[in-house]
Parts: sequence; structure tokens; C-alpha cells
Amino acid sequence: MGVRFAATQRTTMLQEMAEKPLDVLVIGGGITGAGIAWDAVLRGLRVGLVEKQDFAAGTSSRSTKLIHGGLRYLKQGEIGLVREVGRERAIVYRNAPHVVHPEPMLLPVVKGGSLGRFSASFGVWLYDRLAGVKRAERRRVLSREEALAAEPLLPAERLKGAILYTEYRTDDARLTLEVLKAAAARGALAVNYAEAVDFLYEGGRVAGAVVCDRLSGETYAIRAKHVVNAAGPWVDRLREKDGSLTGKRLHLTKGVHLVVPHERFPVRQAVYFDVFDGRMVFAIPRDGKTYIGTTDTDYHGSLEHPEVTPEDRDYLLRAVNDMFPTVHLRPEDVESCWAGLRPLLHEEGKAPSELSRRDEIFVSPTGLITIAGGKLTGFRKMAERVVDLVCRRLGEEEGRRVGPCITDRVPLSGGDVGGPEGLSDAVRNGTREGVSRGLSPEEAEQLARRYGSNTPAVLAGIQRAREASARHNLPLGLALEVLYGVEAEMAVTPADVLIRRTGMLLFDRPRCEKVAEGVVRWMGELFGWSPQEADRYHQELEAELAHARRAGRTNRVSNG
Repeated sequence: MGVRFAATQRTTMLQEMAEKPLDVLVIGGGITGAGIAWDAVLRGLRVGLVEKQDFAAGTSSRSTKLIHGGLRYLKQGEIGLVREVGRERAIVYRNAPHVVHPEPMLLPVVKGGSLGRFSASFGVWLYDRLAGVKRAERRRVLSREEALAAEPLLPAERLKGAILYTEYRTDDARLTLEVLKAAAARGALAVNYAEAVDFLYEGGRVAGAVVCDRLSGETYAIRAKHVVNAAGPWVDRLREKDGSLTGKRLHLTKGVHLVVPHERFPVRQAVYFDVFDGRMVFAIPRDGKTYIGTTDTDYHGSLEHPEVTPEDRDYLLRAVNDMFPTVHLRPEDVESCWAGLRPLLHEEGKAPSELSRRDEIFVSPTGLITIAGGKLTGFRKMAERVVDLVCRRLGEEEGRRVGPCITDRVPLSGGDVGGPEGLSDAVRNGTREGVSRGLSPEEAEQLARRYGSNTPAVLAGIQRAREASARHNLPLGLALEVLYGVEAEMAVTPADVLIRRTGMLLFDRPRCEKVAEGVVRWMGELFGWSPQEADRYHQELEAELAHARRAGRTNRVSNG
């Protein structure tokens, strides 16, 4: 398995970072930081990355899970942003087809809605062209009858028609991991649960960071020629630590999503629909569930644990029940939920939904480089701009010549399947191999789809997983994923596996509750945990499960 990115290599990697100065130290292991590390190492730089939580534990695992082409940004007049994210979406799809999938999206046009049929059609037509949408995936205008045939749950008395267009669905946390694994395979040093607690300075210039391993308590002085602050919602805290929190600041907004059983909200395809307050909300079927989101409200609470409030939940339930009047979703239908924070740039007088999703780079007087704002879809281009700046500075300081960005044509980890055209064959071959090793057809196909060209590496652990499956009463496929997560994806805790490596806690909470104890025991065996350590990790997992259940626990009801 991929020992280079194994959880057991964390200490070795931190020691390597501390032994020799880096060209660039990236603080933040979400999608932006991961993209920067990947780009920089491909250009031949010596790169280190530290993340205070698990990789993608913040915004990068709590999005709407779309490589969004930016249709909604047209309403804000952000033509350039739509054009850029459309191009970027095509690149990510080409380089990681196992984690990015075309998703037909229905845009209903209703009486009294914010979009008329002509304006919706023109908007999507313009979007198709700005975003460079392939001809086969361009929008279709549906009549009222065609729209109802496509989605019978829509309100027949208010429906005027619909637009059918294409979005791309992803697993945001796994996308982040595949970027990091690609970077690590080229020599980048990336460690989770490693917090930059202070900066190092030389002659008034930032020259690295003091990093604390939050698992062992050990600290490391890691020196770097350039330090990049890519900490998402935490960037202003690092700017404050650097004494450079002046001028533009973050404006955090919260986005909440709910997950319900598909039988309670049986949409036939994803729907992007008008809400009573003029916003728009997605309803997306996935793996026997339907997830709904998102909200967009100002946020001033805990960065580590943003809460889903009854008001958040009721807003989304009301939105669904208003557009789909026969569904009658209630709080008790909610199986799980999540809340993520958008690290947007503050603009005076603008409401949360009006704030630009553009990114911006700040350079402090000490030389600290901060990247703020931006979107999941645009991570590669954001990273390119940051690494271009680092390379220019290396050229000015050392006369060093560094090549251009090449991330637009390098597959991500797991993505070496021959592009989107080769994915079906790769999944078929991976499924066949998994079944021959003893997996059920369903387990084998799920692994092949999730891990792409890394499927053979996952299956290499089949004998150890089979033995663990029997000892700990775990499904064989899950036992394999736990093993691969620990040995090739730096999973440290059961929550790392069940939230960010597999997504099970979010999209199959009842099953997650059944396997939780077995996962803790299997990971305890792999790491050699004491009974006290195993109990602590089990309690942490139970807290995450309780957090996911929270939106379905109270009694207030919203029927529209």
C-alpha cells in the first residue's frame, strides 16, 4: 500500500520538514492548500503542508459536493468567474473522473418564481457557452408536460416548464485526498493533526512556523523560504498571529445540508429550485438518500464545529415542502446533516448570498502569503496563482528558474484511467477483480468507483481485511477501506474513515452506527491503541454521530 502517505509516517514526515528548509510551507489541508502543494511539487519545489485537523475537515468536506459550473453567479454578473470555473470543471473531470461525475440537473420555472422561462433559458444558454459545456450536455428547454414527466413531484398548478442542464457531482473530501496523495507521490510532505502554533521570523520576514503534533504533543521548528496561509475560515486568525490583519477581512457564511431517505423525497434527478426568499436550493439523490442544501447566513460561532440550528433545518424543509407539496418532509425524516463555512471576502452592505465567490491573494509586510475566498471548483487555478507568486519571488531572491504550472494535464491519484472515456472499463475491471478476491459485486463496484486506478492497491490488503472482518464483525469491503485509509490516506481516527474517507456517517448514518464499534477495534489493532485510547476515539465518533443526528431530534415541524 501507499506507505508514503501512511498514518504511521506522520512523525517521519514532520521530522523531514524540520531537518531541511522547505521552499514553501503550506498551512491548511483543505482543497486550496492541497492544490498548492500539488502544483508546487510538480514544479520541483520542496513542499511541506500541515493541517491542524484531518485533511478536508473544514469547508472542504462540508460543501454541496458539486463541481459547480457557476450558474448562480450569472445572477451576480460574475461573467469572468463563470467562464473560469467552467473551464476548471472540465479539467478536474478529465484528471479525476472517478470522483467527478456528470449530474443532470432540472431547473423548474414556476409562477411567481425569480426566473421566467425565457430568462432561465437564456441564462442557461449563456452559461453553457461561457462555461464551455460540451454540446451533448447543453441545456434543453422542457414544456410543462415534459417537466412533470421528468419530475412528477413538482407543483403541477404552478409549473410553467423547466430547463435541463448538466452539473458535476463530487465527493469533496475524497477529491481533496486524491490531490494530496498525488502531491505526496511526487515528494510533498503533508501531515494532518499538525497545527502551526506560531511563526518563525528572520530579519522581520516570516521564515517558517512552529508546528505542534496534536497527537503526540511534540513541536517542530519548520523553516521555509515562503509560507502560504491557506487555512480557509482560519486565515484571519493566522494573519492576526502574524500582526498583519489589516484591510480586507473574511466574511464567514454558513451553509447547511440535510440528508433524508430517498423514499421520503424520491426525486428522479437533481433539482435546483427557487425558494420563497429569492435564493435557490439543490435537492440531489445519492446512494439511496436525497440531500438538500444549502443555507447562506452570516456566521460568528465556533470554526471547528458549526452548528445546524432548528432554524436552518426548518428553512430547508420549508423550501422543499413549498416546491414539492406532496412530499411533506418533517424534522424526524432527517437522518443526518452537516454545516460548512464559506470563507468569503467582506463587502460592505452586501447580504451573504450577494458576496463574491472570487479568491484574492494578500502578502503581508512580513512576506506571509494568504489566499482567501474562492470555490471548490476553482481550486486548481487558485493554486496556480499562488505558486506563480512563490516562483516569481524565488526567481527574484535566488535567480531560480521554475517551470510553469502543469496541473491541468496530470491525473490526480486514482484518476489514471484513460480519462472519462476509460472510466467504465476501469470500473468493470476493478469490479471483476474485487469479486474474484471475495467481495460481493456491490462492494467490488463501490470500491472500483471510489478508488479508480488505485483499486489494485486497495485490493492488495484483502487477506488482512478478511481476517479483520471476521474478528471485528465488519463487512469485508469496509474492513478493506479502513486498512487502505490508514496505510495510504493518513486516516488517524474512526471519524476520519467514516466521514472523510468513505462518507458513510453523512450518507448512511444507520449503517455507520452498526459498524462503529468494529471500526474502532480494527483501527485500534492497526495502531496498537490502549483500551483508554480506543474508548476516547469511540466517544469522539459517538459525538460526531450525535452531531449528524441533531437536525432530526427536535419537534418543530415545517410543512410549508
